[in-house]
Amino acid sequence: MAAEQGVESETDRVVRQLRDEILDGARKPGSKLVERDLAADLGVSRVPVRDALKALVAEGLVTPRPRTWAVVREFSASDIADLQEVRAALEVLTFKLAATRHSRAGLDQLRAALAEETAAAAAGDAVTAHRAAADFHEAVTAMAGNELLNELELTLRSRMRWLLGQHEDLERVAGEHRALYDAIARRDVDTVEALLMEHMESGRHLRGLGREED
Repeated sequence: MAAEQGVESETDRVVRQLRDEILDGARKPGSKLVERDLAADLGVSRVPVRDALKALVAEGLVTPRPRTWAVVREFSASDIADLQEVRAALEVLTFKLAATRHSRAGLDQLRAALAEETAAAAAGDAVTAHRAAADFHEAVTAMAGNELLNELELTLRSRMRWLLGQHEDLERVAGEHRALYDAIARRDVDTVEALLMEHMESGRHLRGLGREED
C-alpha cells in the first residue's frame, strides 16, 4: 500500500516492482533474490529490500532461504491443484453473488477490464492480457458485495494472479470472460454458474499442471 498522502514508500515500491516482475514472468521460478544485488539494482538500501522479501514470502510468491537471500517460488503440481480447489470453492459463490448484486458502476469496471484483455489478446500482448484477466476476476469479487470474500481475495490475490497468468490461449480466455460478463449483466445466475464451471475446467490445462514431481 502507498504511504500517507499518496506517497509510495521505498518498501512498497520494491514490493510492487518485484511482484510485477514475478507475475509477469521476468523473474523465473527458482531464480535467486539476493538483498545486496536487489538493493543495488533498485537504488535503495537493503532494509526495504529485506522488508519487501518478507512481504512477498507472506503473499506466497517467494521462498525464503538462510540469511540474506530468497528465491522466486516454484509452484509444484500439488501447489497448483490446491490453488485450483480453493479457486473453485470461492469463485462459484463470488460469481453468483456478483450476478445478483452488481451495480452499473461495477459493470463498467468489469467491462473496462474485459476491453483491455480483449485488445491485448488480439495484439498477442500476454503480460497485459494476463493482468487484465486478473483484474476481471478481482472486479467480480468487488461486485459480489461480501466483505469476507474481499478479505479472502486479498490474502490470495498474488497467488491467484500467478495462477491466472499460466495460460497461453489469450483469446480463448478473453472470449470466456466475455460470455461471463454478458451472463452477469443479465443476472442469469444459472448460466453464470455453468459458464464458470467450463471456464475453470479449461483453466486446468495450464503450463506445468499435472507434471510429476521429482
